[in-house]
Amino acid sequence: MCGFCGFSGQVMNREEVLHAMAERITHRGPDSDGYYIAGEHEDDSIAMGFRRLSIIDLERGNQPIYNEDKSLVLMFNGEIYNYRALRTELIEKGHAFSTKTDSEVLLHGFEEWREELLTKLRGMFAFAIWNTVDHSLFIARDYFGIKPMHYTKLPDGRIIFASEIKCMAAHPDFVCEFNEQALDGYLSFQYSVPPKTFFKNVYCLPPAHYLWYKNGEISEHRYWDPVFHPDNDMTLEDAVEEIDRAFTDSVEAHRISDVEVGCFLSSGVDSSYVASYFSGQKAFTVGFDNGSHYNESEYASALAEHVGIEHYTHIISDKEYWEALTDVQYHLDQPLADPSCVALYFVSRLASEHVKVVLSGEGADELFGGYRIYHEPYSLAGYQKLPRWLRRALAAIVSVLPSFKGRSFIIRGSKSLEERFIGNAYMFNKREKQALLKNIPASNPNELVASIYQATNGQDDVTRMQYLDINRWMVGDILLKADRMSMAHSLELRVPFLDREVFDVASRIPVKHRIAGGTTKYAMRLAAKRHIPKESADKPKLGFPVPIRVWLRQEKYYNIVKSAFLSPAAQRFFHTDMLLRFLDEHYKGKMDNSRKIWTIYMFLLWYDVYFPDKSDG
Repeated sequence: MCGFCGFSGQVMNREEVLHAMAERITHRGPDSDGYYIAGEHEDDSIAMGFRRLSIIDLERGNQPIYNEDKSLVLMFNGEIYNYRALRTELIEKGHAFSTKTDSEVLLHGFEEWREELLTKLRGMFAFAIWNTVDHSLFIARDYFGIKPMHYTKLPDGRIIFASEIKCMAAHPDFVCEFNEQALDGYLSFQYSVPPKTFFKNVYCLPPAHYLWYKNGEISEHRYWDPVFHPDNDMTLEDAVEEIDRAFTDSVEAHRISDVEVGCFLSSGVDSSYVASYFSGQKAFTVGFDNGSHYNESEYASALAEHVGIEHYTHIISDKEYWEALTDVQYHLDQPLADPSCVALYFVSRLASEHVKVVLSGEGADELFGGYRIYHEPYSLAGYQKLPRWLRRALAAIVSVLPSFKGRSFIIRGSKSLEERFIGNAYMFNKREKQALLKNIPASNPNELVASIYQATNGQDDVTRMQYLDINRWMVGDILLKADRMSMAHSLELRVPFLDREVFDVASRIPVKHRIAGGTTKYAMRLAAKRHIPKESADKPKLGFPVPIRVWLRQEKYYNIVKSAFLSPAAQRFFHTDMLLRFLDEHYKGKMDNSRKIWTIYMFLLWYDVYFPDKSDG
């Protein structure tokens, strides 16, 4: 696992600028660095910097890496799990290797297959290849967006690219300007909606995309799409067998390393399934000291004992959680309101004290239908047989009444899937955003997912929800926090569920084997039962419970947030009377506004980190 950055064209003190950019991502690769600088003119010059976390071929895996005649130069972040097979194939085609790294396989593979290389890869990756002959730059990102890649085009046509946006600010011609339009989407989703970012003119390269840069022009292309093709003739027994076979193979591939590999372990089925392959090795768990609902380390310890894992735990105090928030927002690059990302920060810190690589369970819910909301199409099916006009009328009546059990069911049942589901983290609707925001237009959140729904016309509702979450929630939240929180502690995090071969199986499982009765991830849970106790495999989905709701009803933390809600930045972007109303309602126990309060508070913390001199408006 590594990080890299670069820029085209000329700039004064190129070497110093490049080193300054790379230094900002030393946490991604503290073991070594490498640089490539070439060209004397605007159209033929490139500068690329690299930070390495040594995992494979520890002695000879430094970058940049060149092909035989040095016409191609590579910088790479990630892991290619089928690199040995590809290496053998490329040697048979006449390519000569100077290292045993997976990095060099990318270089020779690109030389042999060009863009077609990407669909041959099994792994997580972001890489850049500079052609010293035609002065073109090729940048690619993996299928699901596990590894990050950002770029911006300067007004004169030059490009700056980096694993993390913070690198770019070290370039003298980069204008670090806040993108107000991103705030609108963030308030709906709790994350920045890719490919746009919170920095003007900075974009993330979307998952399963590559770009070409040449002569000052950028062209972007998609090379793969995570489309589901359910096989309704597949039996449950076959589904379970295929899942277990593919996942076992994926875990074995993801454990390839020249350093020790451990795993994260919560009490849920996903990480427990991963941990079942780690007998005799190390696993890591965190919890909170706010009662059993927020501390499931005992469940994790029981699973670890069953499997035979050396288990390490850390209980996060409220004090250290709150003290870490600024550092967390710095490492995220962009504001993220998911409270569990801070827990991931601490479990990564714990793991980094013992290993360099961990496996984790991200992606299982999106691929196999694990979120409780995926059951909603079934729970609403009977009610939605009523005429739509009647359901709309009932929703209009109850929407103005005080909250009561069943109110949400009636309101949501009056809506189509496209109207009611924009992903797993719906925070503020258009009306709420209009009341909150100053001088920033509020959009309908549904507009930001309309293209996703258009791509899945004709498929069942559960599949459409999964596809939406894979393309939005997983990229903008799940994988962002996984990469940034692990890399903050120089830890490589691998995700065996997000494997091409595993997805191939998941994409063919009929919805009846994904959601069965009241059980989500039904077939996957049955596969996991082959390896872990029934109580672990059947445990309901909880996410990672964080006591935000409890803390915000304590005077100490109420006052901390209140101070932020009265800050110059808050007054610049929001109607602060609305913010204080949310906060006071929650503090007095009238409403649970904790997630909405947290969404705004995390933005304000992030803004103060990246734009401190502009918070006075």
